[in-house]
Amino acid sequence: MAMHNRRMPKTPNTPNTPKLQDATLAHAWTDLQNEATASDWLLPEAHRLAFADPEFLLRRETRGIRFQLEMLKPDLAQTEAGIEHTIVVFGSARFVDRSTATERLQTALESGQAHAIAKAQAWVRNAEHYENARVFAQMVARSCDCLPSHEKLFICTGGGPGIMEAANRGASEAGALSVALNIALPHEQHPNPYVTPNLSFKFHYFALRKMHFMMRAKALVAFPGGFGTLDELFEVMTLVQTRKSKQVPILLFGSAYWQRLLNLDMLVEEGMISATDLSLIRYVDTPEAAWQAICAFYQLKVS
Repeated sequence: MAMHNRRMPKTPNTPNTPKLQDATLAHAWTDLQNEATASDWLLPEAHRLAFADPEFLLRRETRGIRFQLEMLKPDLAQTEAGIEHTIVVFGSARFVDRSTATERLQTALESGQAHAIAKAQAWVRNAEHYENARVFAQMVARSCDCLPSHEKLFICTGGGPGIMEAANRGASEAGALSVALNIALPHEQHPNPYVTPNLSFKFHYFALRKMHFMMRAKALVAFPGGFGTLDELFEVMTLVQTRKSKQVPILLFGSAYWQRLLNLDMLVEEGMISATDLSLIRYVDTPEAAWQAICAFYQLKVS
C-alpha cells in the first residue's frame, strides 16, 4: 500500500498560546499603569517605580538622565519618521502674515494713536519676511518631493510664532512633514498650528535643543530677528568656524537688515576673525536665491 505524506493540521492560536513575537520582558508601561490605579500615586513614596517618580527624576543628581532623555526622544522620533536632513529656519517670533498686519494697521489708523500706527506700520513692513519664509518652505517641500528618501530635506524650526510659524506653514501647505524644536520658557511659547504633531518637541535645556538643531541641519536660513536669532546664528557660525561642525550653507535672509546689524568687516580689520571667515555666510533676498544656494552647495538636481 502506498504511503501518502500527511500534513499535520495547523493549531489555531488561542488567547493563551504564546507567540514568537511576544516580548519576553514585561513592558514598563504595564507596570506604570498598574501603579496609576492608586489615587495617591503622585505622593512621595520610596517604593514607587524610579521612572514613575517625578520627585526623583527632577532631582539635581538626575540631571544627566534628563539630558539623555531630551537627547533620545526627538532623535528616535525623527529617525522613525525618516527625517535625516533638515533646513533650519530661524527668525523673529514677532512677525505676522501680511493679512494680519494689514488688519492691525487699519485698526491703528482708526485709533489715530501715533505710537500704535508706527508699530502697525512695522508689522506691515516685516510681514514681507513672514511671506518669504513661507514661500521658501513651500519651495523646499515641493522640490524635495522628487528626491530619493536619503536626499530629502525637511524644514525644521523652533516651533513658535513669527518666522517659525511661516516656515512650518509653508511646508504644511505643500503637504510635507516639518519639525519643531520648542523650548519651555517663563512666558509660555506654544507650538504653532502648522507643525507636524508627532514631530513637535519641547525642551527644557537650551543646550540639548541647539544640539538637535545641528544634528540633522544641512543648511541654516536666518531671517531678521532679535537676541534668540542672534544666539542661534552665532552658535552655528562658531561651530563651523572652529571645525566642530562640517560647513553648511549659512544664509542671512534680508541683506539690508543683516548688513545694518552686523559689521563683520570691522572684525576682520581688527584681526578678530580671518577674512576667509566671511565666506561662511551668504546674504540672500529672495526664496529662490536661498534655495538655489543650498542646491548649488550640495549639487542637488531638483525640478
